[in-house]
Amino acid sequence: MKQLLQFSFILCASLIIQSCKGHQPESQTATSEDTAVVETIYDFDDSELIKNIKTLSEDRFEGRRTDTEGGKMARAYVIEAFKSRDVNPLDESFEQAFSFTRREKDYNGTNVLGLIEGSVHKDKYIVISAHYDHVGINDGKIFNGADDDASGTSALFAFAEYFKANPPKHNVILAAFDAEELGLKGAYHFVDNSIVPKDQLVLNLNMDMVSRSEKNELFAVGTRYYPQLKPVIENYKRSGDVKVLIGHEGLDKAQDWTNSSDHAAFHKAEIPFVYFGVPDHEDYHKPTDDFENIDQTFYKNAVQTIINTFKAFDNLEL
Repeated sequence: MKQLLQFSFILCASLIIQSCKGHQPESQTATSEDTAVVETIYDFDDSELIKNIKTLSEDRFEGRRTDTEGGKMARAYVIEAFKSRDVNPLDESFEQAFSFTRREKDYNGTNVLGLIEGSVHKDKYIVISAHYDHVGINDGKIFNGADDDASGTSALFAFAEYFKANPPKHNVILAAFDAEELGLKGAYHFVDNSIVPKDQLVLNLNMDMVSRSEKNELFAVGTRYYPQLKPVIENYKRSGDVKVLIGHEGLDKAQDWTNSSDHAAFHKAEIPFVYFGVPDHEDYHKPTDDFENIDQTFYKNAVQTIINTFKAFDNLEL
């Protein structure tokens, strides 16, 4: 996810960027909490959620860098997690391969795409996404990326569990994107080479860094551009002490998260999105972004809150 603050003003100039979230808070609009209901029952196996984020951030995955053995191991783990939760492949297989060149180096990336068929809106698709890659090994140190973004990837599996018992009304694509850290390449390839008609992609819910927050704050980005989505966010049904805030939507350019992760590819194509994430922390893009530093309670409640938000969107005519 995101680049460091000192590079933010450079990278934010382009849509095709690695990410550019900074460290200081933007003016924020809190969503209504007076009407929020605290949900204590999870729609997924919370122990499995924790097991998966722990596994994906183990040293044996070597930081999950695109086109490395560790990255391939992570991809196989995602595919098996989808299969074991009765997720079907979006196309003939789960894998959507792509290639690109960055800084004079060639890469082969692979998105992992699953499909949950909707019961009502069979010609519309909601894409729930997270990136499974991270930055790999630097100076002999493994960057495990527990929060960034093993947290979002593991949340995809929680969604898959939820759908086994609660089929959605819209078709849902569960998208584990590759090469986010190398310029959002997987997400752009997915949108630019859409397997389903692009005009049937009606919403992207992107999760990137959702497992720790000192203030129990989860930001929702996107409603400034797509105001029709705002009522759902403002009336979210929270789990535990998670507070959903609207902010980082370009009012402060140094704190603009509009293009900071894979949702940028959807926004460029004018596909509505909501990005869920937390502010940068001291372990962001450091070898200390390890499982031991996530907040397990916040993480479980953040994932449930995002699922609750999906439920509300799924009940709409998107």
